[in-house]
Amino acid sequence: MSLAPLTGLEFVQREGRWADLERLRSGNPMYDATIEEIKGRRIRVGDHWLADFASCNYLGFDLEPEIMAAIEPEVRRWGTHPSWSRLLGNPALYPQIEERLTALLDAPDTLVLPTITHIHMSVLPILAGNGYIFLDSQAHKTIYDGSMYARGLGATVQRFRSNDVEHLRQLLRAVPAGVPKIVAMDGVNSMTGNAPDLVAFAAACRENGALLYVDDAHGFGVIGERAAHETSPYGLKGNSIVKYCGETYDNIVLVGGFSKAYSSLLAFLALPTWLKNHLKVSAPPYLYSGPAPTASLATVLAGFDVNDKRGDDIRTDLYRKTMKVLDHVRGLGVYTPNTGSTPVIELPLAQGEDIDEVGKLLWERGIYVTLAAYPLVPRDQVGFRAQVTAANGDDELDELNAVITELASAGKLRTVR
Repeated sequence: MSLAPLTGLEFVQREGRWADLERLRSGNPMYDATIEEIKGRRIRVGDHWLADFASCNYLGFDLEPEIMAAIEPEVRRWGTHPSWSRLLGNPALYPQIEERLTALLDAPDTLVLPTITHIHMSVLPILAGNGYIFLDSQAHKTIYDGSMYARGLGATVQRFRSNDVEHLRQLLRAVPAGVPKIVAMDGVNSMTGNAPDLVAFAAACRENGALLYVDDAHGFGVIGERAAHETSPYGLKGNSIVKYCGETYDNIVLVGGFSKAYSSLLAFLALPTWLKNHLKVSAPPYLYSGPAPTASLATVLAGFDVNDKRGDDIRTDLYRKTMKVLDHVRGLGVYTPNTGSTPVIELPLAQGEDIDEVGKLLWERGIYVTLAAYPLVPRDQVGFRAQVTAANGDDELDELNAVITELASAGKLRTVR
């Protein structure tokens, strides 16, 4: 008796909810593309050139000659990848980065680790222990994953309605005193581009003995402290949401990354020194993970220099470019959940419209965006996200606005009710 050959599918459960995404990945050029060349913010896939609005390099640091030139000297000094875990040995670049980052954020201390995902999966369980994590219902998937891992280790996870401080207060008050309580949420949201009322959430946490854990991956480098001489509503220095909201770090742990605005593979926590030292012996990325490549460490340090010299001018131009798109969207009566001015612009489709069809039209018109398909987002939020960067030219912004007008005229985008 002969047996049919195994295909491998016998051992893997394929959930039906991934069917739409699998269809897009295999048939839509906007997914899983091989990018063969870039010229500024234009990219080439095969022989097709597109204006890139899928990049999160908000400040354009990925294309800054001064930052690129900083790589070779450090690689010659340290090699491409000094492969010690941080517990075993730290190239001098690490403490230099932490010293400058602590000063920029005006934080008690900072600790840098490879990625934000590493941080959520390792630090959230340590902070929560057998206590409680209160998770914003719209928190990033990586925060959710870290919370689920913490739950497997003994924590209790409860979700609160996004932007609903009173709902959070009710949940916090129901927990006995003396039990660890962590409130985990986004700063600038990666899809809506909106920032929470951090002052209100921080107050609720302090009233109830909770630690506020904020992931500001998309805010760091863009928004910062407010002052009378600021040159745009983004504030100054790009030193993240805590300073933007005029808050202190009391009862707040800030998580952020350099992979967006600073275009470098590295992430960080702003935290008290005692907690930093504790994480050095308890957080797996510090104990076991290989370090960030030397090139990333070098570009972070060079990014600090550029930020000091002309970061606020770059952010002023980024604000102008962002508002050129947001004003156009709002003028058309097209709905975007972005109620502010950050360069994350989500455009949900009208009910019943096909993301595959819209994605192909964008492709044909030479516009490259982030398609937000189910189950990456709920079905009623399917659409696309355009991220404006300082390196986008006004001609590219005009091309994006023209396509948005075309989609709106065809009734494919959700409108303001």
